[in-house]
Amino acid sequence: MKKRKSAMSLLLVLMLVCSMLTFGCTNTSGSENTSGTPESTTAADDRSTGTFTYWNQDSAVLSELKDYVADVTDESSENYIPEEDRIAVFDLDGTLFCETFPIYFDWQMFAERALNDPDYDAPKEIRETAEEILEAGETGVISDELEKKHATLAAQAYAGMTVDEYCDYVRNFLDSPAEGFSGLQRKDAFYLPMKEVVSYLQDNDFIVYIVSGTDRLAVRAAIEGVLDIPERQVIGMDVNLIASGQGDTDGLDYVFQETDKVIRGDQLLIKNVKMNKVSLIAQEIGTQPVLAFGNSSGDISMAEYVTVDNPYRSEAFLLVNDDTEREHGNPEKAQSSRETFEGYGWNVISMKDDFATIYPEGVTVTP
Repeated sequence: MKKRKSAMSLLLVLMLVCSMLTFGCTNTSGSENTSGTPESTTAADDRSTGTFTYWNQDSAVLSELKDYVADVTDESSENYIPEEDRIAVFDLDGTLFCETFPIYFDWQMFAERALNDPDYDAPKEIRETAEEILEAGETGVISDELEKKHATLAAQAYAGMTVDEYCDYVRNFLDSPAEGFSGLQRKDAFYLPMKEVVSYLQDNDFIVYIVSGTDRLAVRAAIEGVLDIPERQVIGMDVNLIASGQGDTDGLDYVFQETDKVIRGDQLLIKNVKMNKVSLIAQEIGTQPVLAFGNSSGDISMAEYVTVDNPYRSEAFLLVNDDTEREHGNPEKAQSSRETFEGYGWNVISMKDDFATIYPEGVTVTP
């Protein structure tokens, strides 16, 4: 009896040894893992590398972005940035979204509202500004006053709409053909390579904000189902919001009622371009971002704010529209912008040289 017990003990030891030898050579699916790397690590590596289907794979600026992300997300790097401080800010028009069909989409929507909306009797000044916008789209010449004039009058043009009514208005406008293109709806005019950048940063635990000169509510509506960015991370031009029963009563003297709705007022609060982008970032984010993406002079202040005196390694990437075959590019303007951006030491993204694909398949440029 004692001898049999000893034999059984030896058998159990042998079975345990075999089990230990087997474990670590075969993964849970039964296929051999020859990489020498745990599967969870491999998945993380794939995540940090990204796919970038729509970029030219020899793009130097793409490599610069990937090197930056790899550096600041590596806990052993002296440039490591904790997740809570990995903040990236993106402009919208011309950076994530087409601004050349033939001008900013919210300007075109304003012109449509003023000149063609049967439910809106636009005042003379609003109609004249709408016509000026259409002319600017045709000529490419935008007066210095037009930006502020549009912002001020746009507040009046949509006054009285509830937040939901205004967002529906934006959605309906975007659900129309993009001028200057064949096979493209306005709502689909996002740059596919830049959408990949947003997803790539989010996969590497960056917090992404949109900081746009376009109306904040319009941006929220435009990115629905396109970019996985919460509404609270959208910063834009703002008009006052009031209660439907408030009238001219100051908000300090009015109490929101059960029957009230939140509606748009007629006062511009801030046009979110240039220095105003810095002001709103400081107010609403409360900490200095480490990455900035833009495309125009309206984004220079934001990019400078991100890259100057930052406690972390920071970078700015500025896009230039130099593609005349797949987009309505302006090489002369793009070259001037490139020289300006490079003078600041920022990274320049060329739509012509760095993007393998810009829009969905079947989209072509029309005169």
